Amino acid sequence: MAKTRIVVMYGGKADEHSISCISAAGVLRAFDEERFEPIPVGITKKGQWIVGGEDPRGWNMAEGLPVVEKTAGARDVVLDVALGQDGFFARNEDGTLESLGHIDAVLPVLHGPYGEDGTIQGLLEMMNVPYVGCGVLASAACMDKHYTKVLLKAAGIPVAPGITVDARTLDLDSKFAANGDDLVAQVEAAGLEYPLFVKPSRAGSSFGVTKVEHAGDAAELAAAVYAAYPHDWRILIEQGIDAREIECAVLCPKAGDEPKASWPGEIVLDKRAGGDDQFYDFDSKYMDASASHVEVPANLPDDVLERVRDTAVKAFKAVDGTGLSRVDTFVTADGDVMVNEINTMPGFTPISMYPKAWEATGVTYTDLITTLIEGVLR
Repeated sequence: MAKTRIVVMYGGKADEHSISCISAAGVLRAFDEERFEPIPVGITKKGQWIVGGEDPRGWNMAEGLPVVEKTAGARDVVLDVALGQDGFFARNEDGTLESLGHIDAVLPVLHGPYGEDGTIQGLLEMMNVPYVGCGVLASAACMDKHYTKVLLKAAGIPVAPGITVDARTLDLDSKFAANGDDLVAQVEAAGLEYPLFVKPSRAGSSFGVTKVEHAGDAAELAAAVYAAYPHDWRILIEQGIDAREIECAVLCPKAGDEPKASWPGEIVLDKRAGGDDQFYDFDSKYMDASASHVEVPANLPDDVLERVRDTAVKAFKAVDGTGLSRVDTFVTADGDVMVNEINTMPGFTPISMYPKAWEATGVTYTDLITTLIEGVLR
């Protein structure tokens, strides 16, 4: 029997390029290759699609951050939108096109803009090609933390208090220092309490996130907004929540089915126990193995764990999710649950929460990937 042929996409133009590469490496190593034939398609940082490049299965974080490059023997991928699932081609050196064959589905292991934001999903919708993950609306809305909060609040789901700033209106020449007093005034008018977290609205992996601790410090706040600006002009200034960060994996392989939630997990910041003032930044997530570890289920009472699971499913439905998402929540000392953000294509690195949460819930990594793919096949 012919194997089901799955394009696995990785890399991309976003800041999370290398994390996508590591996620894809894990996915490809866990593929059930008795049933599926993976076709790795890499996307360079400039947006060039290639096949036949360096095999992602050989990548790991211990050797540094991998990057998709067009190596010798790699070929450009060319799409014929009108041909749908038969519209994937590789360009040979002489300019002729060679079909990559019939594609049963696409697994876009892409994080951030141009991969997790509805753009690639819209292209695949136009081609009428099945793909794993959330659709255009959910992908776009959840990529933008501002609009995630708008949808969640409309559904009655608590979120962290905050304001949104349009950095295009600020004084770039002064690195926003000229706007510091006004930013402080906006924070005070909104009744936000310090510490604050300043973050790009449309970025992931904690890029451009700064903790602001000194109330009324215009220079510190302006500098934090400026640090976020390279990643997005829409910037959130949120009140820090005195709570534990609990993450829950949601799975809904087939559109229209009832979503299921894993046991919630927690990223434990090991250096914080030693007195370090630490939050879950890029290095803690990916570069420093001693900085954190994952605990699933999180060390919380059963009723609180169930409340997190219920909130995660409600949030997933509120944004019209399908396929998979990781819903990140805050749980206060009183057991209150609020949603921080929703990741529609969560990390699949060996230390990532999403596969670990499902493994702890009884679904192996390979079975998880198989279930997601089977949910979209026609």
